[in-house]
Amino acid sequence: MKISTEEKNLNQIIKAIQPVDETSIQTAQKKWNSIAKPLHSLGKLEEHIIRIAGMTKNPEVSLEKKALIVMCADNGVVEEGVTQTGQEVTAIVAENFLTCQTSAALMCRKAGVDLFPVDIGMVTDTKVLNQKIAYGTKNMTKEPAMTREEAVRAILVGIGEVRKRKEEGYQILATGEMGIGNTTTSSAVTSVLLGHPVEVMTGRGAGLTSEGLRRKIDAIQRAIRINQPDASDAIDVLAKVGGFDLAGLAGVFLGGAYYRLPVVIDGFISAAAALIADRICPLSREYMIASHVSKEPGMHMILEALNMEAALTCDMCLGEGTGAVAYLPVLDMAVEVYQKMSTFSEIHVEDYEELGDR
Repeated sequence: MKISTEEKNLNQIIKAIQPVDETSIQTAQKKWNSIAKPLHSLGKLEEHIIRIAGMTKNPEVSLEKKALIVMCADNGVVEEGVTQTGQEVTAIVAENFLTCQTSAALMCRKAGVDLFPVDIGMVTDTKVLNQKIAYGTKNMTKEPAMTREEAVRAILVGIGEVRKRKEEGYQILATGEMGIGNTTTSSAVTSVLLGHPVEVMTGRGAGLTSEGLRRKIDAIQRAIRINQPDASDAIDVLAKVGGFDLAGLAGVFLGGAYYRLPVVIDGFISAAAALIADRICPLSREYMIASHVSKEPGMHMILEALNMEAALTCDMCLGEGTGAVAYLPVLDMAVEVYQKMSTFSEIHVEDYEELGDR
């Protein structure tokens, strides 16, 4: 198979990704253990701050500048009646990000998170930043959703967005998406990559009826049968039964690893993109943080495959990055303790010791 110039560039980026820094991890762990409180008593919050130290190669963790990247795209499979609403909703919501009229935008404003929506493949043009690969994907029940070259280009767009945010001084990124039909593509991709039956991986998305759910499962099964995606090649799976938003988000996760920026997984769709990134480059997993457990049935299975546990259980299933944004203020509070709380020695108290298993 002839490899495109874009895919060669992607492969160079992947080869350059390095493991997290163990020295910074150990330093951060020692700092937590010296703080005047019971050992490990902030649980996953301590773990995530320690991991961020390793990701950034800096135990002096700071998360003052935060961003949410939202990939917006349309999916041709909506022709099969797999959604409750039409494609026009994608563009409406995408533009509402700019005027702070979406759930994620309001939450970002409250949490001090800057919002960057990206048009990576909507069927209409809007005021959202145009990084369009095409005007929506093809109907995957009839042909591949996109070409391999388009999938790679979309991944590179995501990596490029991380580069911009890194250059602007952002210290942590959250991931979000907007695209009618993207729980269908996410279920298709994860079903193939995890080797689980479609009906196990597929949920109701934005409120499908039982009949709608049956149509959705049938559409995914037909798409997989017609396109025969190669489960050993995540880009092939993405191109045949995925979406541009998934590809862009996979690029954000890969970019986070390349530029040493922590990237927070949102819900099911974001997690599907994280799984794609992991299958392209397993090291990228080390730069991901799971925020919450989505209500979609496949979410638990993805987190298990990534060997991750989410920090929040709020029964959220909204998307847009809302779960990831909700977790950022919690991480802020953990950093506050990590940076400013007195140590045992400062208050003249003997350090706690590890006693038995944690």
